[in-house]
Amino acid sequence: MEVEPEVAAEQLKEEPMFGVLDITLLLVLLGLGGWWLLKSRRQAEDTSSTTKSYSIQPTNLGTQSTDSSFIKKLKSSGRSLVVFYGSQTGTAEEFAGRLAKEGIRYRLKGMVADPEECDMEELTNLKDINNSLAVFCLATYGEGDPTDNAMEFYEWLQNSDTDFSGLNYSVFGLGNKTYEHYNEVAKYVDKRLEELGASRVFELGLGDDDANIEDDFITWKDKFWPAVCEHFGIEATGEDVSVRQYRLTEHPEVAADRIYTGEVARLHSLRNQRATSWSRAVASQSKASRLGLALRNTRWFESSWGKKFSHEISASVWDQCPPSIVMHLGRPFDAKNPFLAPIKVNRELHKCGDRSCMHIEFDIEGSKMRYDTGDHLAVYPINNEELVNKIGELLGVDLDTVITLTNTDEDSSKKHPFPCPCSYRTALTHYLDITSNPRTHIIKELIDYTKDPQEQEKLRTMASTSPEGKQLYNQWVIQDNRNIVHILEDLKSCKPALDHLCELLPRLQARYYSISSSPKVYPTTVHITAVLVEYDTPTGRTNKGVATSWLAKKNPSKTDSLPLTAPIYIRRSQFRLPTRPQTPIIMIGPGTGLAPFRGFIQERDQLKEEGKPVGDTILYFGCRKKAEDFIYEEELNEYVKKDVLTMHVAFSRDQGHKVYVTHLLDKNMDEIWKVIGENNGHLYVCGDARNMARDVHNIVLKVVQTKGSMTESQALAYVKKMEAQKRYSADVWS
Repeated sequence: MEVEPEVAAEQLKEEPMFGVLDITLLLVLLGLGGWWLLKSRRQAEDTSSTTKSYSIQPTNLGTQSTDSSFIKKLKSSGRSLVVFYGSQTGTAEEFAGRLAKEGIRYRLKGMVADPEECDMEELTNLKDINNSLAVFCLATYGEGDPTDNAMEFYEWLQNSDTDFSGLNYSVFGLGNKTYEHYNEVAKYVDKRLEELGASRVFELGLGDDDANIEDDFITWKDKFWPAVCEHFGIEATGEDVSVRQYRLTEHPEVAADRIYTGEVARLHSLRNQRATSWSRAVASQSKASRLGLALRNTRWFESSWGKKFSHEISASVWDQCPPSIVMHLGRPFDAKNPFLAPIKVNRELHKCGDRSCMHIEFDIEGSKMRYDTGDHLAVYPINNEELVNKIGELLGVDLDTVITLTNTDEDSSKKHPFPCPCSYRTALTHYLDITSNPRTHIIKELIDYTKDPQEQEKLRTMASTSPEGKQLYNQWVIQDNRNIVHILEDLKSCKPALDHLCELLPRLQARYYSISSSPKVYPTTVHITAVLVEYDTPTGRTNKGVATSWLAKKNPSKTDSLPLTAPIYIRRSQFRLPTRPQTPIIMIGPGTGLAPFRGFIQERDQLKEEGKPVGDTILYFGCRKKAEDFIYEEELNEYVKKDVLTMHVAFSRDQGHKVYVTHLLDKNMDEIWKVIGENNGHLYVCGDARNMARDVHNIVLKVVQTKGSMTESQALAYVKKMEAQKRYSADVWS
């Protein structure tokens, strides 16, 4: 128990039994206590006066290092190359790893770094390391958005005036040409770093995932390294870089409760569900100064600070919140901590025919998860059991062997390629992508495991950068659509070590679906609309979509003893209804592009039932045949009867000549202009990016030019302004 100084003095007078030593010790203790309190107060004041410009760092339940200094790691391990990645699906991270690995050949020992886990302001100190180079492999997704893990770095770079003189850098972007904002993130970072004084070592590389992004990367990389050698005055050593990154450990005996069985990050997280709370998210920040920074730079947060943190925050507050704050703190479950949601409904939407479209409802009651109309649902699928077993058979391996793969680079923040320890079966089922086309670096690694000379030569040719090699790879792997199982089946003498294959294969990623419900109508469930993916390949095989074929089997019935479940989380979208319900809207969504608009219509119907004024709600929908694939037909017709919805439908194969939604749009130019030109309305597009969305964009330009009496350049500027104002929004995929 602490004693106040005044009380202590009185006690000393009344009780002279205390000696000089007692008094001295007491004063020393009081002095130390006062010094400690004063120091704590000064530290708090110093933290509050910090002037850095970083927002709150996200919670990372995976392999985050406690030390965010990548400069310290570079210096301590004698490295000079750091490759940062901004990755949403794992491809950018994979490319970054390949670049860092190849640096050995050029006397540039490299490391891969996640900008989310690094203090990126340290980039200014990279020049202190001799022959240092920073490479950025950055993907763009959505409407020109950075990936989740690159969000903070991107925002900081936008607002920074840091002097990057002496920083050597290069950028490779990953994008898709079917999207309007093709590789926008990489283009911006490349330009911005130059503006801030950094030196570009080699030109910006642009990868197109709609074509052959592997070929784009190799072509860029083959020119990148000679430019690096010239810049630093170095030469290639010619050393082979086929070096194992992970060390295998088998566990003959390990407690079952210490083995991962499919969890994304935390052991037993799918059995013991635990929300990622605000307080835990804040407490886990590696730098307290970033928290203080976010508090000062975010007005809405300052005004809310001191109130009880809650996930039940109003939509209006979230709409004012910076994306990085929402992403890091706004969801009780996330990519590293998904919610195991029971599937309540899984029903077929197609009336007949050989195709299938599922309406699936996930139960989120009690999870504190919230979503907004237009958001995306991420689903973690598992691989087909037959494919998994086939790999074990082809390689003669007991898939129930429990293993750990440990990074041989002790300085890497990524200690394991996936959660370990786990069995080979778990890794191939839950963690590794075994259905995509293997990239050339995997093909190259397979050569050493192949005995037949002809099969060896085939692999060697495909792994090369020669025109013949690229053509063979494109035909045999990409066009013929072979996955790793097909390759092992067709190359009989190829028997790679399974642990090495586990190291090489990319991580299995979550699949994203536009949410087809409104939280105002369905607050405790979230709905998706998904077409079952199944098709024949040129080799006579049948390929199946990983997620949809898995979900198709999860058909709940009253006789089920346990609920059928799937790991999910919500990903926020910018696809939003107007804030004013009176604003008229046009929704264009053929096929499953209807999904988010089902939620839009539900929400507007609810508002109308509450007696609120609602603007025109116009839908353009298209499918093949009315009798087969007119999804949600009864629901939509009911909204039309209630005068909630105006609907235009195109059935492409119900007549001699094909009719698409674009034909209907072309006929209804007056209606479109009335909404987007005269009444300041919103236009939304959802569906195919390659053809439909592009055709719609051209029609909108035509409408603005014709009905708005504008020149071509004026119409283009008008549509650009609509996009900037979020009055023209697209949620599309290729």
